[in-house]
Amino acid sequence: MNGTPTRGRWSYDQTGKLVRFRRYLRTFLPSWSDYRSARRTWRGDLIAGVTVGIVALPLALAFGVSSGAGAESGLITAVVAGVIAAVFGGSNIQVSGPTGAMVVVLGPIVAVHGPGAVAIVSLMAGVIVVIAGLSKLGRVVSYIPWPVIEGFTLGIAVIIFLQQVPAAVGAKPGPSSNAFVSAVQSFGQADWSGVVWPIAAVLAVAAIMIAAPRVHKQLPGSIIAIVVVSLVVSAAHLPLARIGALPSSLPSPDFPAMGLATLASLAGPALAVAALAAIESLLSARVAASLADTGTFDADRELFGQGLASVASGLFGGMPATGAIARTAVNLRTGGRTRVAAITHALVLLGIVYLATGVVAQIPLAALSGVLMVTAVRMVSAGTVRSVVRSTRPDAAVFIITAAVTVSVDLIFAVGIGIGVAAFFALRRLAKSGGVHREELPAPPSAGDSHIAMFRLDGALFFGAAERMLERVARITDVDVVIIRMSQLQVLDATGARVVAEMIHGLERRGITVLLKGIQPAHMGLANRVGVISSLRDEHHLFADLDAAVAHARSHVVRASVDRR
Repeated sequence: MNGTPTRGRWSYDQTGKLVRFRRYLRTFLPSWSDYRSARRTWRGDLIAGVTVGIVALPLALAFGVSSGAGAESGLITAVVAGVIAAVFGGSNIQVSGPTGAMVVVLGPIVAVHGPGAVAIVSLMAGVIVVIAGLSKLGRVVSYIPWPVIEGFTLGIAVIIFLQQVPAAVGAKPGPSSNAFVSAVQSFGQADWSGVVWPIAAVLAVAAIMIAAPRVHKQLPGSIIAIVVVSLVVSAAHLPLARIGALPSSLPSPDFPAMGLATLASLAGPALAVAALAAIESLLSARVAASLADTGTFDADRELFGQGLASVASGLFGGMPATGAIARTAVNLRTGGRTRVAAITHALVLLGIVYLATGVVAQIPLAALSGVLMVTAVRMVSAGTVRSVVRSTRPDAAVFIITAAVTVSVDLIFAVGIGIGVAAFFALRRLAKSGGVHREELPAPPSAGDSHIAMFRLDGALFFGAAERMLERVARITDVDVVIIRMSQLQVLDATGARVVAEMIHGLERRGITVLLKGIQPAHMGLANRVGVISSLRDEHHLFADLDAAVAHARSHVVRASVDRR
């Protein structure tokens, strides 16, 4: 008794919890409904998958080389993570794999901890992203302002371009972890007697990639450029560094050795990688969902799927994976509409691993640099940059600051700084929206109205504006009663409410009676908890009707004048 549940009730509660838990898990797992429309779109999906696979090959190789983990790591990631993210992710059209943004983060990690750390970081970051998905944090990306996203993208594009400068001049990267400094340092290590050949390869790749879409939109410019330049380099026996030997099959999954010291030293990098993987994947999926009607997009499931993809990639010796907006856009443009397309793209790359690694090994590194340089330039839309810069001064400042911090400091730090600066400008605009206006009392006038002051609070009363807004009310003199109208107040936080309470205390200590009119129901609980209501001289000094408040104020003035006599 005494409220203790019976066995039957306990069993019912436990069964209910189990049912809810199963429903919760089911939202993260693949189902046949993911492929419901594939019966109508499978031809387009297969064509799109093959096209994206061809486009993804040079990018996967180039990102692997650029990160320091090796071309095979990029290829493994595109295959393994591509399949897992397509099956378990929350987008029907997203194509995942190694990306330029991830390369930017992985470069310093490889420089400090060595290539072997990449698989460990991939596992750790994947687990973090899975937990974020299970914790329903997918909507967090919606709080990132547009200028921050565009500044972040511009910064990444600049870094990717700068990272290719050493290979473009036939030199090793400089010792600095900063892409700009490293690019400058590489000039001092270049062999200028032979620099013409890598530069020529880069320019040839760029020219073909730019010209191919003008001949036909469906031509894979990057593949054509790679093939042409590789054939010319091989036929002419030009002295250019090649990719080198690649595995002719996928390695067996293996759990990398790691101890507590290793985990502790890589915890920070893993968090940064996880944050980037989550942000980039969700942004890519959200953009893709806006480009075509391809079904619903589940942000939490997308995090779950991307996390599993990075875990699987790490087990096979690959890199952390994210959604790739460029490959996803190609998927959409070439007819992809279901997950079949992304799965096909990964299978195409798997076929290349088993059938063509000998040929791929002969690709010049300078040619891959050319692909990434063109990719970096295409990441930035001149029209978008103009739109951001011309929008408002605060948004332009957020865009420029985010891009500058991305290039000069760190990607994740740049996102935090960008959001912080955007929040500062937003709070400033919100603070300016608030106001205090002195109003005339309603007619007919009364003889004692000069002893009554009525103020209307508008907009937002919060920590960024409360003191400034209420300073005018607190300084008022030569009145017996102050009426404060709060019905037009849209935002009230604890600081704002506390300042109101302190203002009332101050006025009451000077013998000025304060009447409050029209506190909104949404603000009443806060006003009670912070002490606004208790600071009034009398509980009846809180009014819902203006006429009643004015009548009470006038009667109070009459009594006060009698008392003064």
